[in-house]
Amino acid sequence: MSWATLSGGLALGLLCAVLTAPVGVSGAVFLLPAQMTVLGVPSPAVTPTNLLFNVVAGPGALLRYRRTGHLFTPLTRRLLAGTLPGVVVGAVIRVFAVPDAVVFRLLVGALLIPLGLWLVGRTLRPGRRPPAPEPSPRTISRLALAVGVVGGVYGIGGGSILGPVLVGRGMSVARVAPAALASTFATSVVGAATFALLSLAGSGDIAPDWYLGLACGLGGLVGGYLGALLQPRLPERTLRLLLGTLAAVLGSGYLVQSLV
Repeated sequence: MSWATLSGGLALGLLCAVLTAPVGVSGAVFLLPAQMTVLGVPSPAVTPTNLLFNVVAGPGALLRYRRTGHLFTPLTRRLLAGTLPGVVVGAVIRVFAVPDAVVFRLLVGALLIPLGLWLVGRTLRPGRRPPAPEPSPRTISRLALAVGVVGGVYGIGGGSILGPVLVGRGMSVARVAPAALASTFATSVVGAATFALLSLAGSGDIAPDWYLGLACGLGGLVGGYLGALLQPRLPERTLRLLLGTLAAVLGSGYLVQSLV
C-alpha cells in the first residue's frame, strides 16, 4: 500500500465525513464507490473496509453530539436493538450470496438512486404541507432490523439509511443525527468483526484492508467532528439537496458500470 493511496484515503474520508455528519449520515455511503474505483479495493473486502472506516471515524461526530444531550436516548436504543443483529445477517449474505462485483454494483445502484431521489423530493416538497407523523417505536425497531441487514451487505452500518428516513417521517435532524451515527458506529464494529471471522473460514478478499480503512477513518474522525460542529451553521435544505443529488448520481454510475 503506497503513501499516495493512504493519503488519498485520508483526504476522501475527511471530505465525506464533513459533508454527511451534520445530518446523521455516515460518510461511508459515499466513500465506498471511491474505494472501489479510485483506491482499487477488491470486492467483497470493500465492505468490511468501509465498516472499519465507520469504526474509526464515528467517535469524532459522536463526541461533538454528546454535548447536546441527544446521544443516549430511547431512539438510540431502539436503533441499536434492530441494526446490531441485522448487520450480522447482512455480512453473511454479502460473503456467501453476493460476492460478485457486478451483482454488488447493481445493489449499490439500486440502493443509492431511490435514496437520493427520495431525499431530493422530500427537500423540494412545499413546506406548507403538514409534517408526516412520527413512526411508532415498533415501526422504528422493524425498520432498524431491515436496514441493518442492508447495511451489512452494503458496508454502511445501517444508520446512514435510517437517518434520512426518520427525518423524512417528521423527526428533527438534531434528534435523529446522533442516534443514527451511534447506530452506524455500533453496527460497524459488529459488522467488521463478523467479516474478520468469516475471512478465517472463507477464501478470497473477505477481510478488510486494515491500512486503508484506518487511513480513511482517521480522515473521517476529523471530518466528522468538524461536520457536527458546523451543523447549526449550515442550511439544511442545501445540504440535503447536495446529498440526495450525489447519491443518485453515484448510484446511476454504478448501474452503468454493472451493465457495460
